[in-house]
Amino acid sequence: MAGTEANKRLHWYRFPVIFFANMLQTKTKHQSNSVAHHPHSGGTNVSTILIVEDEKDLAVVLEYNLKREGFQVHIAHSGEEAFAWINHNALPDLVILDIVLPGMSGVELCRRWRQQEATRALPVLFLSARGEETDRIIGFEMGADDYMVKPFHVRELLLRVRAILRRQQPLSPTPLAAERLSSGSLLLDRKKHQVFIHEQEIPLTSMEFKLLEILLTHKGEVQSRDTLLAAVWNVNNNAIQTRTVDVHVKRLRSKLGSMGELIETVRNIGYCLREATPGPPR
Repeated sequence: MAGTEANKRLHWYRFPVIFFANMLQTKTKHQSNSVAHHPHSGGTNVSTILIVEDEKDLAVVLEYNLKREGFQVHIAHSGEEAFAWINHNALPDLVILDIVLPGMSGVELCRRWRQQEATRALPVLFLSARGEETDRIIGFEMGADDYMVKPFHVRELLLRVRAILRRQQPLSPTPLAAERLSSGSLLLDRKKHQVFIHEQEIPLTSMEFKLLEILLTHKGEVQSRDTLLAAVWNVNNNAIQTRTVDVHVKRLRSKLGSMGELIETVRNIGYCLREATPGPPR
């Protein structure tokens, strides 16, 4: 039985390891010299990525590819090791997190991070051999910024990593863009990256903040799910990702409490954030 289980575990990562190795042989020299900049630093510091993966061969392959792209990489082989590393080091710019880990699972680890103020907005990309829609939805409900199923193409992983890091960059508002957006007692401060209701700060993840920012920017206008995917996630539409919008809207409404009722569902299209009427929403 032990040998059978080992073979099953080898099955899903043997292909990507071989494939990644072949990819490395075809990379051009200018790619190996590229530099990944810290998304919050103005382009002078290297972005740091924490890989949490118990399959050491796969972790090494991920580390090699990411380092070739200019990232600084650290590896943890268990949830407990990753949790301790985060608590004793500067926060990384992104965590690539396997779901099935010895001891503390990736889902539980992400849940704990989302409960702590210091790590609430920590970007997380889930890796999993579980590709069912329900598994993806659970991952996003736990606060994942993205979700990839093993085996996967290394180039796609790198594109998703860069997309997540790009989303962490504070938007440079145009001269005509308001630094503050509001609807009734709901206030979003772009410069401080904070959200308040009745002057009480509401902690949001970076994705929730961007989603609310888009809805407030286009207050009173219907935003389709495709539009939100492009504006917030920088991805094209598919069935799973469209469901992702719904999951994030649900979480955002919950955090906004009664003000969450301002976000109305437009059947078969998307969402609209309306202007608050005098007094609390009904």
